[in-house]
Amino acid sequence: MRSALSLDLRRAALLLIDIQEEQRSDPLYAAAEINRVLGNAQVLLAAARQHGVRVIHCAYRRDYMLCPPRPFEPRSAGGDALFSASNSALIAICQEVAPDPGEAVIYKNDASAFSEVSLAGDLRDRGIEWLVVAGVWTEACVAATVRDAIVLGFRVLLVKDACGSGSAAMHQTAILNLANRLYGGGIADTARVLSIFAGGSSDVWQTDRPVPIRFDYADATHHYESL
Repeated sequence: MRSALSLDLRRAALLLIDIQEEQRSDPLYAAAEINRVLGNAQVLLAAARQHGVRVIHCAYRRDYMLCPPRPFEPRSAGGDALFSASNSALIAICQEVAPDPGEAVIYKNDASAFSEVSLAGDLRDRGIEWLVVAGVWTEACVAATVRDAIVLGFRVLLVKDACGSGSAAMHQTAILNLANRLYGGGIADTARVLSIFAGGSSDVWQTDRPVPIRFDYADATHHYESL
């Protein structure tokens, strides 16, 4: 269902997840439509800065000194992490959404931003209630972060057109699966979030029961576009 949402911006934070050069430049891990994701994330970031919304940047940095290799974790022939290796230049956050001085940056060794235990405590200390979430990949690090946020008692406003994955199908079905269990939060596009950041309200999609959207290959895009 759709309902009007406005936020107390003092209790909101923009969380940008893994918008790194690897997702743009590495042929194995580049996200589809990364230019769309980057463009919308850049607009959200500028609006958050303009209206005083706290900004948190997350980046995947697989550092075996901090977190040793896990069982079955893919590794290169030389034994390094197969993606997001700490010594790779591609782990840099894309320049379009690079952190400003004073903005929080979380380097994580796992999918969820909450795998770094300092995040939840910092958010609570600052009175943050809502997380506005954008980033890649939708079904992986974005989904893991969103699910952990809900468990920890944070409300999530997921910006569907500022997220991306390996293909449109992967992204759209991931958003739909999150929508089905996005308790306490909502889903909106960038334009609606900009209205909220400007101090107004906007209609966002919110679930009122478990699994309200049943979809298949034929109608997934239709359901996604209706969010």
